[in-house]
Amino acid sequence: MPNILAIFGATGQQGSSVLNHVLTSPTLSTTYTIRAITRTPTSPAAVALSLSQKVQVVQADTSSLSSLTTALSGVHTIFAMTTATASLDPCAEFTSAKNIADAAVSQGVKYLIFSTLPPVTAISGGKYRAVTPFDAKARAETYIRGLEGIQSAFFCPGSFMENFAQQGFLAPRWVMERCNGAGTKVPLIDAVGDSGRVVGAMLAEPERFVGRRVCAAERWYSLEEIVGIISRKTGKRVVYRQISVEEFRERLAVSLPGMMVDVFVDAFQYGEEFGYFGPGGEEEVKWAKENVGEKLTSLEEFLERHPLKLE
Repeated sequence: MPNILAIFGATGQQGSSVLNHVLTSPTLSTTYTIRAITRTPTSPAAVALSLSQKVQVVQADTSSLSSLTTALSGVHTIFAMTTATASLDPCAEFTSAKNIADAAVSQGVKYLIFSTLPPVTAISGGKYRAVTPFDAKARAETYIRGLEGIQSAFFCPGSFMENFAQQGFLAPRWVMERCNGAGTKVPLIDAVGDSGRVVGAMLAEPERFVGRRVCAAERWYSLEEIVGIISRKTGKRVVYRQISVEEFRERLAVSLPGMMVDVFVDAFQYGEEFGYFGPGGEEEVKWAKENVGEKLTSLEEFLERHPLKLE
């Protein structure tokens, strides 16, 4: 009988990618049945999932340990991710992850794959403290690593290619403006297209990935290179312009609340000084690509499939 794979965030970018990859994989689709965990089973996306005979939709709230314990009954493996709260309270996001992990242990779950991010405050020696969504996930990773009775692995995605279209306040128009030098490199991943491929490898061969943080990205791109690719794919001349931190903050403040402005300003400065994944990040991405063994989507391929509209 197939094992139950519980997926948190099954209607989001990462979770839906994992779900669709498992369903379409000749091997994984016979190894696992899917239980989609959602706070709101009546949402259109959750209802659409529930109509599939291959997906069981179960209600649970990550702030409620008791609801998670019930939802994870009989589960063998979990793919879990958490999202930042509106207040960007890192304690709240950490508590959500902790509740998932504690419920998993109490229910005898064998394998937990958690979507994590680098500990920005720790890597920067306290220089950049505002990137709380990263720090909350990193703190949860540390907690999960210390649990007994469950094996764990960690999916650590690079910057999403989808952000070029979805984060309108950062999307390139005719000029891409950042507070970084044009040579600053960013690891990019097609979150919807490729998260499932990476996590699928972790599901297929858990012994290879247990205890590992898998830094997932197709490759590193400089900001100048990104602008060049966007220009070629849109047929429009886009240029890169470095602006001061103060100017960058002012640009963001037009569209974002103050706390989010601080997150992005610190994140971009941290990325240039320490690298997205921190020291050794390029080697970590290389290791992940070699061990996942799947060809990931390049930025060129992504923009061909999802044309960027410049205004």
